[in-house]
Amino acid sequence: MAKEPHEMTASELSALFASRDISPVEVTEACLTRIEGLDAGINAFCHMDPETSRAQAEASEARWLAGEPLSPLDGVPVAVKDLLVTKGWPTRRGSYTVDPNAYIDTDAPTVARLREAGAVLIGKTTTPEFGWKGSTDSPLTGITRNPWNKTKTPGGSSGGSSAGLAARFCPLALGTDGGGSIRIPASFTNTYGLKPSFGRVPAYPLSPFGTLAHVGPMSRTVLDSAMLMNVIAKPDARDWYSLPYEPTDYAAGIERPLAGKRIAFSPRMGFAQRVLPEIDTLAAAAAKRFEQLGAHVEQVDPPGGDPGATFRTLWWSGAAAALGDLPEEQKAKLDPGLRRMTEEGMAISKKDYLSAMLARGAYGSAMRQFMEKYDFLLTPQLATTAFDVGQLSPLDDDGRAWMAWTPFTVPFNLTQQPAASVPCGFSSDGLPVGLQIVGKMFDDAGVLAASFAYEMADPHFDKTPKGF
Repeated sequence: MAKEPHEMTASELSALFASRDISPVEVTEACLTRIEGLDAGINAFCHMDPETSRAQAEASEARWLAGEPLSPLDGVPVAVKDLLVTKGWPTRRGSYTVDPNAYIDTDAPTVARLREAGAVLIGKTTTPEFGWKGSTDSPLTGITRNPWNKTKTPGGSSGGSSAGLAARFCPLALGTDGGGSIRIPASFTNTYGLKPSFGRVPAYPLSPFGTLAHVGPMSRTVLDSAMLMNVIAKPDARDWYSLPYEPTDYAAGIERPLAGKRIAFSPRMGFAQRVLPEIDTLAAAAAKRFEQLGAHVEQVDPPGGDPGATFRTLWWSGAAAALGDLPEEQKAKLDPGLRRMTEEGMAISKKDYLSAMLARGAYGSAMRQFMEKYDFLLTPQLATTAFDVGQLSPLDDDGRAWMAWTPFTVPFNLTQQPAASVPCGFSSDGLPVGLQIVGKMFDDAGVLAASFAYEMADPHFDKTPKGF
């Protein structure tokens, strides 16, 4: 084999399990050894249980040897973000305020589906407290670092998952995305992440940030995320927001031609002000590749202007609902930025909240009408590359600062459309840059296929950080 086990993708591992050229036990052991040796400098994982992971791998190996795997992902290691409850493991959400025994007898729908598929749960990944911001550090778990440059953040809030993927600690990870929390870290770490259509992947318990919050796959390749979607998009009655189940094989349908597709390219979304010139250049080159693949690309901005104020009202209100009634001794344990957000959220009136909901509806309606003309919308994923750890933003230093460099992410949490971040190159200082591909509502399969076509035309997934 040309690759070491930790370097292999989920699709490669699945094929090798079937041919018996490698075993789930070997792969799990390789991942655990790598995490033990290297994660002290990254801090991607906040909870490990090697004994349980090994037991799951041994059970998977027996199934493959018997010719009875539970799914193509049987035996493949998957990391779980620490906002997703996992039976037998504490879910701390990056916070000293959380009881580690809460929900310890419960699996989130995505985790339950992974167990049913025979996947190996390799550990829980770090998150900022309650996933509140776009960089990953918390009072409980400390700073998580980007394998591409350890002085930089891997993004957030699924930063532990993205860092673990980039460092080759595992081939698959689960993320959540309430304002960019899958797409931001994917862009910062040269990995792939999909925020599915809201409700496509069931969630339980529901996020305090309500219908802004999505659960989705993260990986190094698009095909791997498609394989993960096949598992985690299965139904779960506990999520009453979930969409009717569609038995789609996202992996089998991933190779679709882009010829004739209508694509909008918006470098600024009509309102973004401060985007690094290198990101502009890479995004424009990526849009050009879609033309070379036969798509019709038009530079045009979607309607609606800047929805930031609407998002802030809803997101800040979610923080207030979750944390506003904590006793003072508990509030004192919060990340100061999250506490400030919570206090600002407590001051939002019911009228302002309802007005924001109406504004969200109008924005979503305008975007759906806009997307009737186009199959996909392309934008830069972020306005900046990864910045120094410990910062909210390289642009401003205040509680709202993270929104200044994420103008392209929050619109699609409001509209609930599927949106993915796919690697599109590197800055002059060697930091990854992502392209955002947005689809029509419910067209998750289309976004995966467009991502795959672009990835094949401009591949970056085999590039690895120095030292990893």
